[in-house]
Amino acid sequence: MTDLKDIKAFTFDIDGVMTDGGILADLEGQLYRTFDAKDGFAVRMACLNGFPVGVITGGRSQSIRARFSSNGINPEDIYLGSRNKIEDFDDFCMRHRLKPGEVMYFGDDIPDIEVIRAAGIGVCPSDAVEEVKEAADIISDRPGGKACVREYMEKAMKAQGRWVFDAIAYKKKF
Repeated sequence: MTDLKDIKAFTFDIDGVMTDGGILADLEGQLYRTFDAKDGFAVRMACLNGFPVGVITGGRSQSIRARFSSNGINPEDIYLGSRNKIEDFDDFCMRHRLKPGEVMYFGDDIPDIEVIRAAGIGVCPSDAVEEVKEAADIISDRPGGKACVREYMEKAMKAQGRWVFDAIAYKKKF
């Protein structure tokens, strides 16, 4: 496992990580998710402090793109409809000139295992499936959708002295 001080970027799944896994659907087929604002703030802090951040999800809803673009993630770093997450993870690393060992990845289910193993630090929420818990370097005390991403993004940034809030830059960017 990579040291928290060596993490240069963050990537994560959505359903079951940034959400509790619940999805509401209306009669027109629109899907609705609930996100924790604390996770969103951690994503903003990472972007504000120069960390590349990526989303790699099987979800296809444009609401995911809208949510995380508003948190500062570049649209090209939001991989929707991912059916081979390691390919998208490798693309993210290549475009940002990163080694997989320099990236922290958060996942909770079977499609995330290969990326969890490839990443420098693989993190899962406390309610991840058993196979993911076995593959992960870290199991958060928090379940998906309840700031498990915030917990370890913040720890990594604090370990590097980069958990710094600049109100002027924040106001300009967000």
